[in-house]
Amino acid sequence: MSYTISSGRQFATWLYHRPRLTLALLLLPPLLYLFVVYLGSLAALLVQSFFALDDFSGLVVREFTLRTYATLLSPANLDIIGRTAGMAAAVTLADALLAFPLAYYMARYATPRTKALLSLAVVMPLWASYLVRVYAWKLLLAKEGIITWVLSWLGLGPLLFEGILALPNIGGPSLSLSPIGTFLTFVYVWLPYMILPIQAALERVPPSLVEASADLGGRDNQTFQHVLLPLALPGIVAGSIFTFSLTLGDFIIPSIIGNSSRYIGMAVLEQQGTSGNIPLAAAFTMVPIIIMAIYLTVAKRLGAFEAL
Repeated sequence: MSYTISSGRQFATWLYHRPRLTLALLLLPPLLYLFVVYLGSLAALLVQSFFALDDFSGLVVREFTLRTYATLLSPANLDIIGRTAGMAAAVTLADALLAFPLAYYMARYATPRTKALLSLAVVMPLWASYLVRVYAWKLLLAKEGIITWVLSWLGLGPLLFEGILALPNIGGPSLSLSPIGTFLTFVYVWLPYMILPIQAALERVPPSLVEASADLGGRDNQTFQHVLLPLALPGIVAGSIFTFSLTLGDFIIPSIIGNSSRYIGMAVLEQQGTSGNIPLAAAFTMVPIIIMAIYLTVAKRLGAFEAL
């Protein structure tokens, strides 16, 4: 037993004097997983996207071709891509507008006790199952749900059914069967991922900068525009990375809430599982990857990674 302990200490001492080897051994498992499993699967998707499905046999022809990408660029598929990107952008903007006031209050004005309670309230929904939260919103947004009942009780029923839900492309028979309901559910589910990065960014703003702006005669709106907003922008962009990317790839919310409009995640699932068109599913998968690569490049320039 003592010999084993002595050998362990000798090995630990040997590693201590070789910090680069120690670092390499520590990083080897995660890097191996990253390059083999994660990047390897992405490379496999990229390769699959350059194959095509034989129209006669329904089998994948493993020969290089751009026919699958030609199919991807058809009007119907471009409509899916545009709808998904538009929904992701709208959800990101709405989450940013909702998250900033709360994050600002938590970072600048809330007492430690209030801040702890608000932080708990922000993260508590994440403790519940994702599906439970989505189905809860389906009940809330249903035609017989509490939201419709409250609006009708307030006399806003005609505004909802004859106004908002009557709008083309975004309306429907009820909130739970319309793109509006999909949007509201997305906003709720991803909102915590926007609040926390903005709060972290605002907490890094020295109070002396705000005081200096006031001492120099800056009004509240000028201080917000020229001091707070630029310094909080990395946190906003960091939060948008989560909300935008998660909306791009989600297929559960549009499958449960909304009309029959398809999104990228739903198209990937359909082509992979139902149609068996793996090349087209892989090509669809490359679209969010390309969008996020461009988005992350812009976010890096804005310093978003410093707020993560």
